[in-house]
Amino acid sequence: MNPNGPGPTADAAAAYLTALHARLTADGCAMSSPPWNDYRVVTGCRADRKVRWFGTKTEVFVFAAAVPEADATLLGEFTVWAMSYAKSLRKGVPGARNAAFVLPALVSPRVSPEAARWAAQDARLLGTTLIGRPVTVETAPGTVRTTMYRGGTTWGGMFTKHVLEKAALYFP
Repeated sequence: MNPNGPGPTADAAAAYLTALHARLTADGCAMSSPPWNDYRVVTGCRADRKVRWFGTKTEVFVFAAAVPEADATLLGEFTVWAMSYAKSLRKGVPGARNAAFVLPALVSPRVSPEAARWAAQDARLLGTTLIGRPVTVETAPGTVRTTMYRGGTTWGGMFTKHVLEKAALYFP
């Protein structure tokens, strides 16, 4: 496992992951910790079904890893991995599983401007029922800066409010 290096900035990222784990657990997420590129990944998943969605079920998957520096390439790789991993975890008959949303987050004391722009740019689609909203969390000394796409999507648009509420709860 990558220890993320010594020092207070790495400690801030690790502390953020610990707090994220607690927020996910408190919200009733099923928790796991799969490895990705030798980094510890905090993973939470929950499913919700609401009348206003006409009984449709939506799954929200959260994947977060602390890295020494988050750039656009690393965030892209992590997003692809998280979306593929979420796809492998989904239950039910393919095509009848309803919608799933993935929040892949890199937590770091150093987030490149390109990575933050890439995260804020748009949601990512895998197939027709898996939508990713990459997240960067910069744990710079004295501040936490979270960046993600907060707009609507064509696919899964009726779930946007729910996903953004969950993102705000998990990544304050």
